[in-house]
Amino acid sequence: MIDLRPFNKLGSADHGWLKARHHFSFGSHYDPDNMGHGALRVWNDDEIAPNTGFPAHPHANMEIITYVREGAITHQDSLGNKGRTEAGDVQVMSAGSGIRHAEYNLEPVKTTLFQIWIEPTQDGGQPTWGAKPFPKADRTGKLVTLASGFAEDADALPIRADARVLATTLKAGESAAYEFDGNRKGYLVPAVGAVDINGIRVNARDGAAIANESRVTITALEDSELVLVDAA
Repeated sequence: MIDLRPFNKLGSADHGWLKARHHFSFGSHYDPDNMGHGALRVWNDDEIAPNTGFPAHPHANMEIITYVREGAITHQDSLGNKGRTEAGDVQVMSAGSGIRHAEYNLEPVKTTLFQIWIEPTQDGGQPTWGAKPFPKADRTGKLVTLASGFAEDADALPIRADARVLATTLKAGESAAYEFDGNRKGYLVPAVGAVDINGIRVNARDGAAIANESRVTITALEDSELVLVDAA
């Protein structure tokens, strides 16, 4: 089953400096019937104005993955970590027992990103942060794992969750396939372009909630970039 979540029907918030769309219940957009998809709890589509951002705030017991689509985000946290993550790159924060962090767009242009929250397999633990470039040329025509809770995904950023985050760029007409083990769930969002997933058209920034599918074939209807979460 593939449940299409059109972009124009997602929950939204406009704070001036931040324009957000929420694929699941989040903040002032409370939807008790849409609290997540398996261990995937949050998928926010954020647009952050130049020289603005999120001041220091706390998190605990959540795996937070940021996929930057345009611009860059600058991170600083209570552990002393600092870093700038550019478009095409990914950062991961395991909030663990608790961490405070700030995220700013210090660029002269807007920054757009997906922020994805996944519930950890257990609470607590030492917080961590990391970032890594994933050049789009290296993931053309194939799904590449960006973040993962599985030891076999050695090149991915580690998360403490029974999940993996993947991405690919596909030229129009190209296809990529993914197999789900057991009763796992998937959630796919094209950052740009449009794709066909097992006969369902998914446009840019739409969500596709996948359940009870052992295999999906993703075919680009136009040049596309997409992110997929596989979670228990």
